[in-house]
Amino acid sequence: MKVVLVEDHPVVRRGIVQLLHEEEDIRVCGEAEDVVGALEAIGRETPDIVVVDLSLRDSNGLDLLREMRQRFPDLRALVLTMHTEPNYVEKALRLGARGYITKDQADEQIIDALRKVAAGGLYLDPSTNEAVLLRLVDGPKKSMDDQVNELSQRERSVFLLMGQGKNSRDIANRLGLNVKTVETYRRRIRAKLDVSNMSQLTHTAFEFVQEHKNV
Repeated sequence: MKVVLVEDHPVVRRGIVQLLHEEEDIRVCGEAEDVVGALEAIGRETPDIVVVDLSLRDSNGLDLLREMRQRFPDLRALVLTMHTEPNYVEKALRLGARGYITKDQADEQIIDALRKVAAGGLYLDPSTNEAVLLRLVDGPKKSMDDQVNELSQRERSVFLLMGQGKNSRDIANRLGLNVKTVETYRRRIRAKLDVSNMSQLTHTAFEFVQEHKNV
């Protein structure tokens, strides 16, 4: 099984490569850290499956899935990410991903996930699977667009600047606020968007900005 690995953190990428190298029937034939590099590796190596992180350098894993569906419609994809929110799972599956696992479960699940997806199956880790089923039972939550639109004008400005890679001091200077006020806005935004921590909020903001930059 030939695998292209798309992950923007070198340490994480090396760890996954080492893990897969232990399997005789799996070979990592290409690596990339962004959409452009991934598409080049896919075209060059013709892999059986692509492992995709949703947060990439200067780009978005969902954009890669979208491009893969158009250019390589028969190529299977397994998402490996820190995002556990059901809306991310749904977006990835709608864009053609055949598997979705979280990074904290990678050591235990990635081999089984790769083999199942490569064989034509669908693989969701148990926590993700449960979240998706609950979403189906309880009905969909508001989309991220709806949630961001419900932020106040100032909160939305802070959120969008976070998505552009600005830290609290940068945002404070841009908006004419002090740093403590910006931190207060960040906490409010995290609560309103129901994300678990500030790191996840930053990733969410980045992906939101990337998804809407051409809209």
